[in-house]
Amino acid sequence: MKKRILMLVDGLPTGSAEKAVLTLASGLVALGHHVAIFSLRSVCHYTLPEGVVYQVITDKHRSSWLNINESKRRAQHLDEIISRTQKFEGDYDLVISHLYNSDKIVARCRSLDQNKVWFCLHEMLSVSSDLSRSGYSGRINKKSIQRVYQQRNIIAVSQSILDDIKQTYQIEPARSAIIGNPYNIAEIQNQMNEPFTPPEEAYLLHVGGLDQNKRHDRLLEAYALSGVTLPLVLLGESETAQLGTLKAQAQTLGIEDRIIFQGYCANPYPWMRKAKALVQSVDTEGFGDAALEAMLCGTPVISTRSATGTVALLKGDLERGLADANAPALAEKIREVVTNPPDVSAVDFSQFETQQVCQQYLALN
Repeated sequence: MKKRILMLVDGLPTGSAEKAVLTLASGLVALGHHVAIFSLRSVCHYTLPEGVVYQVITDKHRSSWLNINESKRRAQHLDEIISRTQKFEGDYDLVISHLYNSDKIVARCRSLDQNKVWFCLHEMLSVSSDLSRSGYSGRINKKSIQRVYQQRNIIAVSQSILDDIKQTYQIEPARSAIIGNPYNIAEIQNQMNEPFTPPEEAYLLHVGGLDQNKRHDRLLEAYALSGVTLPLVLLGESETAQLGTLKAQAQTLGIEDRIIFQGYCANPYPWMRKAKALVQSVDTEGFGDAALEAMLCGTPVISTRSATGTVALLKGDLERGLADANAPALAEKIREVVTNPPDVSAVDFSQFETQQVCQQYLALN
């Protein structure tokens, strides 16, 4: 039976969560369902999937004194639009809100049947840079999070994310589900064969923006300690200040001639396919998108265990790529995997195929 599905998101800037939203929407449309995306910011860096109804619902108020009631005010505005839409087109059968900035507004909506509303968590809120504050601000954030999620339907893209919100914030969901991000596996494996110009020799690869949580400082230190002479390619956007800091660190460590700051790449899959291994040193993560995508390209993964999403993916022989979150341990794993890489070809990725993930969402209500 055809369902009417509404997704709400705080804009669509470049990011793994936003990419997952659009992949999911595309998959649901392909299954014959009606899908609408309401964006709460006029930011969209992606090509929208064909057949998806897209509407931007922005906050028209600009006065700073109104910020104290922002969520309530924006919820009322959203309610008006949803009520009008449902009146003429019919009620939504399934509503999915993605990311905290959307969730805190959707949680206040009165026009939606709350039994049909699910809040999808893509990150650990306890370590989010905006929410993990101490003191008075931390207590206020904790109460706000409890107000949004207590006795709500919650989807988490990994078990660690669900455990985090339950244990850190004493949240008891009305219902909960663990559903990983969807992937168009055939498309990824087709894109990985597109032509590109790699380094002349084998290389290690890191994919991700140069932000603090990615811990590039630890990555560079581990790479230097490993003694591995293969170049390390860093693929991702960076701010000038952070890039300068990392270049200075590479020079101090004496590895500047082996670090390639490649910058942003719209299609990282050819780089993944040719890499000797993907290396990451993050403090925390949601699902482990880069790790899974690298394995889909046939490339083994080396990662700190603090990357809980990746830890859940690396099972069996792939566990040899997991290291404690310190530079010497990560250096040892770099040496081990480069010398004796685990076999990725035996991994069954079918559970991450878009249509499989869509079926999990459709079974929620």
